[in-house]
Amino acid sequence: MRLKNKVALITGGNSGIGLATARLFLAEGARVAITGRNQETLDAAVKELGPNLLALQADVKDIAATERAVAQVAERFGSLDILFANAGIGGQTPVGGTPLAAFEEVLRVNLTASFFTVQAALPYLNKGASVVLNGSVHSVLGAPRYAAYAASKAGVRSMARVLASELSPRGIRVNVVSPGAAHTPIWSAQAPTPDAYAVLEKRLSQGIPLGRMGEADEVAKTVLFLASDDASNIQAAEFFVDGGTTGAPMGAPIYRT
Repeated sequence: MRLKNKVALITGGNSGIGLATARLFLAEGARVAITGRNQETLDAAVKELGPNLLALQADVKDIAATERAVAQVAERFGSLDILFANAGIGGQTPVGGTPLAAFEEVLRVNLTASFFTVQAALPYLNKGASVVLNGSVHSVLGAPRYAAYAASKAGVRSMARVLASELSPRGIRVNVVSPGAAHTPIWSAQAPTPDAYAVLEKRLSQGIPLGRMGEADEVAKTVLFLASDDASNIQAAEFFVDGGTTGAPMGAPIYRT
């Protein structure tokens, strides 16, 4: 077990990549706490994963609520060995048609809240702890209509380097996992029906060299590696889990003859 006796906190752990990571961390021996906004999905996570999971309702935009949640985790489990700042939202913000509130909402959840989550956890992080931030391929793709999302995730990858510099004296590692298109609830607004989702999946898969969308479990396995002692000398790195989307885009099916 790679995480035996370690304590992990995952924000946005009640669905998608966060839930998949919580499931994997528990299987690897960790004591795990998750946060999320939706009490119903938090309860469902506890029902699925068992009493060793601590689920706390907290909106990452509410800094005070995040601080309270982190303190509750520390009270229950003691200090922290792993922090996965995973909570985030999508949303299109096309230039010429985006209100200020919509743009700032994406930045506040994906970037600002990630910083303050790390700050809230800092007093409880053990020497040698691992912090993993959730990035995205959008930080480098330049995809139309995603200015706020891309900016927020580019901010995450840059912020991780700064945090790594600041926390290295304590031996705390800070790294980024950047998923490509994967089967998670983040697509629900764009594709609310099974037929719409099938169309979306087919279209996205054409732009991925491996020819398919990823799975939440595949991202979770990368987070597990970064959280574990197997990655003890990895600092300020970014791991793309995207089927080659950023590394070999011309290998995608859409370019094949």
